[in-house]
Amino acid sequence: PLTLEEVRMLVELFYLPYHHGTLAQELLEHFRWLRANSLSVGVPATAPDACGGTRWRGRAQSFQLLCARTCRLHSRFVSTAGRALLYDLHPYLWDIRNMLLAASAFVLWLGCQSITAPILLGRDAEPWARRGGLFGELQALLPVGNSCDLFYHPPPLFPSSQLYLLRPLLPLDKVGAVTWRGCSEVPQELQAQLSRAPALPGRLLGSFLSLSPEYTFVLEDEGGPCGYAAGALHAEGFLQQRDSSWLPAIRHKYPPDLGAGGPALGQEAVLFFHAEPLAVPQPVLRRFPSLVQLGTAPRVLDVGASRSLALCLLSALRANGSRGVFCQVSDADRQQLSFYSKLG
Repeated sequence: PLTLEEVRMLVELFYLPYHHGTLAQELLEHFRWLRANSLSVGVPATAPDACGGTRWRGRAQSFQLLCARTCRLHSRFVSTAGRALLYDLHPYLWDIRNMLLAASAFVLWLGCQSITAPILLGRDAEPWARRGGLFGELQALLPVGNSCDLFYHPPPLFPSSQLYLLRPLLPLDKVGAVTWRGCSEVPQELQAQLSRAPALPGRLLGSFLSLSPEYTFVLEDEGGPCGYAAGALHAEGFLQQRDSSWLPAIRHKYPPDLGAGGPALGQEAVLFFHAEPLAVPQPVLRRFPSLVQLGTAPRVLDVGASRSLALCLLSALRANGSRGVFCQVSDADRQQLSFYSKLG
């Protein structure tokens, strides 16, 4: 059964309509402070503000631990609560879990040394754009907090106790990058999951890893990496660089006859890089200046985890000034079309 401490955590998350418990207050205070003081991050250790960066990372670690405790509480609650209580309270705890997955990864992203300190944009939202309670206050602190459509999803009919971790791509992930299906380089720990998902547009992930790694996020469960989100802040420049330098290098490395005589899937993957990519119309680039791409393994059935991926990537892009995003999907790729449709 749930311990007394876990029950206390549950109560503190949903204390009173206009009054939070201790745990909820700590989460909000840490998140507000980390967002307001993110400019002290990303400086060399010898810089004058090194003490500020150390303090920021200390509070970021405390925030990560609180988020992890809450995610474990969700998993424990699903596993141990009686059915009647579970179906009464699960939608609220599921919402908070998803929000904290995104907030935790966003804070980790703010602390990445290679990322320029972002400019956090904000404006007053209509009252109906945000929900009440802890969820609404956390929503308001994310750069995409006014995009209400991103935050309204029905909970799953069958609650899952699966634990997830969402984090930005780390420099260590790129050490020992390997060839996946003989066509693109991906982090070694992502290789196995991508290779089991033929419909996943993993062939395009290599360009994001090379040209825009600072906007790449990884979703993990107890079985390892199970999803990713990748983006490019300035899509026009990204696509030009991809077509003028990255693609020619990949085509030289993997000539079209490389896959001849091998498995059909490997040959198709090699030939993919030798097909001319479709041009994106200028009106699209003007209205939606950023490019995004997301995918999860088939075993990820909880749309909340996928939603957290999207929230985190869009928050990172919005924090650095993006005003709109688009994604490229083949009209024949039913899996990806379904995936994006479920995200709304």
